[in-house]
Amino acid sequence: MTAPRFPFDGDEAAVVADTCRWLERAVIGLNLCPFAKAVHVRGQIRWTVTGASDRRELLDELKHELRVLAQADPEAIDTTLLVHPRVLADFDDYLDFVEQAERAVRKAGLEGTLQVASFHPDYAFGDAPPDDPANATNRSPYPMLHLLREASVDRAIEAFPDAAGIYERNIETLRRLGHQGWRHLMASDEH
Repeated sequence: MTAPRFPFDGDEAAVVADTCRWLERAVIGLNLCPFAKAVHVRGQIRWTVTGASDRRELLDELKHELRVLAQADPEAIDTTLLVHPRVLADFDDYLDFVEQAERAVRKAGLEGTLQVASFHPDYAFGDAPPDDPANATNRSPYPMLHLLREASVDRAIEAFPDAAGIYERNIETLRRLGHQGWRHLMASDEH
């Protein structure tokens, strides 16, 4: 096991601030997910930072967060960001865990109700080279699992005229922005 690349000294507020900045500047600011702004503005995101330091602890935390989200009123909590800065810094290990997370959803009887979306600082799509700027669509400041209500996703897709084209537009946007533009976007305090 290697030391985490994303230092976490227990300052959950700093991790949430970094993640919120990414959400506002990249996900919402670049319109990578046209559905994100509404839940953010309405305060319907549950921000959970875990100090889990191994997969077992993270899996336990994930199971807890799945229960919380499934039982919550969607008007209060529509989605959860489970940020885990102390574990799964290696992207391949993270991808293995995502499969485990999807199994946890099924075992909890929540398949068709909740789903897991994956975000990681080293995210790389299987068909893209690691240095492709398009990978930034799923690159977050820390490893995280995004827990979503399928009903909310379905409603958002119905309301969005060309939901199927989001992926392609995101690739074009990030390739146009390039690595330097991405670094500037995430580093600048002027946004």
